[in-house]
Amino acid sequence: MSANLVRSRLLSGLSKQKRLFSTNITAEPPRDPLAGASSIIAEQSSSSTPPPTPPVAEPVPGNKKSFGFLIFTLFGALTGVTAAVGYVTYAYSTAEIDEKMKSLRAYTNYHPPEDASSLEKFQGLFYSTALTGFGKATDFYLDLRRSIEEQVRGFTEPSSDKLLPDLHPQEQHVFTLVLDLNETLLYSDWKRDRGWKTFKRPGVDAFLEHLAQFYEIVVFSDQLSMYVDPVVERLDPKGCIRYRLSRSATKYQDGKHYRDLSKLNRDPAKILYVSGHSLETTLQPENAVPIPPWKVDMNDTALLDLIPFLEYVARHRPADIRPVLASYQGQDIGKEFIERSKEHQKRMQDQKHQRSIWRR
Repeated sequence: MSANLVRSRLLSGLSKQKRLFSTNITAEPPRDPLAGASSIIAEQSSSSTPPPTPPVAEPVPGNKKSFGFLIFTLFGALTGVTAAVGYVTYAYSTAEIDEKMKSLRAYTNYHPPEDASSLEKFQGLFYSTALTGFGKATDFYLDLRRSIEEQVRGFTEPSSDKLLPDLHPQEQHVFTLVLDLNETLLYSDWKRDRGWKTFKRPGVDAFLEHLAQFYEIVVFSDQLSMYVDPVVERLDPKGCIRYRLSRSATKYQDGKHYRDLSKLNRDPAKILYVSGHSLETTLQPENAVPIPPWKVDMNDTALLDLIPFLEYVARHRPADIRPVLASYQGQDIGKEFIERSKEHQKRMQDQKHQRSIWRR
């Protein structure tokens, strides 16, 4: 019986050791070095990767389209306003625009009657305010346009409507002889070795001194006064030239400076304009006395040849010089007048001879 007891106690002790052994194994699971290494690498790689970049917000197509439409609308409106202002400036004068605005200005002071409805009062107020603003804009445009036109007129128009003072009552019969300067009375030339030099046309002194007895002599040049004044003073020390006019007295048109003889404050029937470029430099070619332009030809006699014709006109005083000049159109007036004078003298001699024969 003791032997059985010892056996049972021995078996119970072995069973306890077996349970203890199995418990220790399950509490500490086996370590797999490969599995552990792979999991660590995975964790490190995931931790070192930067966070993804947030998406950039793209512009909404609708906003870009509306902005472009706004720019297009403003450009179209500006183009339309510019075209309208340009057309009005071209088609109407300031006086015409001011006349058309009178009726609109009268409506700006419109007041609806007391018994008018609220809608009628609102419409009247709206139209009155709109027309007031339009009228102010128009007034600003007219003031600006008048200022610009005045500035342009000061450059393109003669400095005065009366370029010469009134003629003395005792000289109302005197003709006015207008002379161009360059290539007519003198010639200015420039060379690098000597600069500018001015040459007098042959016979200019005798021409001025003789015709000053019969004419009111005026020099009319398209050069600046700073050039004209000193040149005329040296050209005419005896004071045969009564007046001198320069570029400010010309009319600028189509890129050229024209002599407008109608601004001289003289009878156009008694004006003669002598120039080497007379038909191209005056607005009244019917008063032109063309002579060949001079460029330092010392054998030239054009001025001296013209003296007999001009003296004849001054002595006989035709009622209107323009038909006389028209009869010489396309010809050298100085030489043609001499030829006509010779023919006239010949006819007079023939008639005198015939009378003497009849008397016999």
